[in-house]
Amino acid sequence: MNRRLFIKNTATAGFALHFLGSKFIPDIFSVDDTSKPFFKLSLAQWSLHDAIFSGRLDALDFPKKAKQLGFGAVEYVSQFYNKQAEDATAFKKLIGELKTQSNSEGVRNVLIMVDGEGALAAADEIERNHAVANHRKWVDAAATLGCHSIRVNLYGGPEHDTAAWKTASADGLTKLCTYAATQKLNVIVENHGGLSSNAALLSDVMQLVNLKNCGTLPDFGNFCIQRQDNGTSSNACINEYDRYKGVTEMMPFAKGVSAKSYDFDSTGNETTIDYLRMLKIVKSSGYTGHIGIEYEGQRLGEEEGIIATRELLMRVAKEIK
Repeated sequence: MNRRLFIKNTATAGFALHFLGSKFIPDIFSVDDTSKPFFKLSLAQWSLHDAIFSGRLDALDFPKKAKQLGFGAVEYVSQFYNKQAEDATAFKKLIGELKTQSNSEGVRNVLIMVDGEGALAAADEIERNHAVANHRKWVDAAATLGCHSIRVNLYGGPEHDTAAWKTASADGLTKLCTYAATQKLNVIVENHGGLSSNAALLSDVMQLVNLKNCGTLPDFGNFCIQRQDNGTSSNACINEYDRYKGVTEMMPFAKGVSAKSYDFDSTGNETTIDYLRMLKIVKSSGYTGHIGIEYEGQRLGEEEGIIATRELLMRVAKEIK
């Protein structure tokens, strides 16, 4: 991801810090019925990835931290628990601890974002099947936690052959969804780079799978199809799908929505994403589920960025009632 220099004392930072300083902890939906948005809010664990990777925050304490920040629902990220996931006994203990803490805090577990478990869209069927098998433990974990979904990626396959990619993607998803159905769980795909960020192609995959527990997780910001030198997220994007068109195309299949944010101007608006336009698209689809906040900026600290994103969502939601 692109990193920006951290600059203190901006108007948005001051606004966010006001809430932190006053210990703004109560449930934001408890004010009154007329103040409620059309969606529910959740906090994506990736918003706190710097704190977790640095050791300032234990990944096990994520539900407690989310509650302290005023959230009643959370979205986990598998890579923060990779070490425990290597051992079945340790993994079972981990999931039990997360369930105990989330229940204790009164926090709802919404989904697990699964990364690094193989290419579900691999051209080779053996490789796809291996990826499906790797994902099953996360299906089981999500079911134990009471989540409604796991989020997966559609990596692998020849990027130049869209027909082959769609066929392989549909096969991998169908196999995983068939298993997830036994746990009454959804499998949802995020636009997360490569051909998965081509929303028209991803919509075709959804139609090919045609299963009730298969869906999408539209992310407001992840629409780069190709980066310079075919590099990682730190490389410049040279082929980007229209984000508003993409979210519109993905919403008919959406079982979750990710509100990505990077930075804010002096009035509290996201500098690269028109949140008013995005929320109008989401609302017009009839969606009323969780919108997960996923702050990825650097200018504001993680907690300040999370709060700035929440305030923006709440303000814009009132504007489109």
